[in-house]
Amino acid sequence: MERRLAWGAALWLVRPAYVVLELVVAAATTGDYRLGRDTVSDLGALTCDPRSCSPWHDLMNATFVGTGLLLALGAGLLAPRLGRVVTVLLVVAGLSSAAVGLAPVDQDPGLHFLVAAPLFVAQPLALCLLGVRLRRRHRLLAGAVLATGAVTALAALGFVLGAPGAGALERLALWPVIFALAAVGSRRARPARAGVRGTMGA
Repeated sequence: MERRLAWGAALWLVRPAYVVLELVVAAATTGDYRLGRDTVSDLGALTCDPRSCSPWHDLMNATFVGTGLLLALGAGLLAPRLGRVVTVLLVVAGLSSAAVGLAPVDQDPGLHFLVAAPLFVAQPLALCLLGVRLRRRHRLLAGAVLATGAVTALAALGFVLGAPGAGALERLALWPVIFALAAVGSRRARPARAGVRGTMGA
């Protein structure tokens, strides 16, 4: 069991590299691409337009797939500590992220939106539920996870509704989740103390 949890935590601890890779791809994008204005999906577009061109789109799409699978696999391995509902939500979110990399926005916008939508719903909900689950034994971590869930939910809502600053809102909806789950994964991998094994661990 402990080895399984350690592997799950390791997968989540790798995921913050996503932010670095996204910034690298954004820096290589030509034209007038702006992090605060333009979406992450634009970095995975295969074709160029007068506004921007992402020559490293293959790296971005591979990153979507890779980090999505890391999320889903990590959730599966950490399931004994996460609970069934949180695990299912995070697996759905991970598969949604992976699907985004397989359906670039410029190739089929409708399909891209369809496969991306679950990510923006499942992740904040999973964090809020996980924060509630953690609060009895890990108050500080629970508070941070709940706050992240609330902030990312509001950012996701603003992004979906087309509020100004789409790029900033999208990143606010996605980036904090990566770091919150890395913190949770690290905590979940620790051996449980006698008497609390089978709940949420030490």
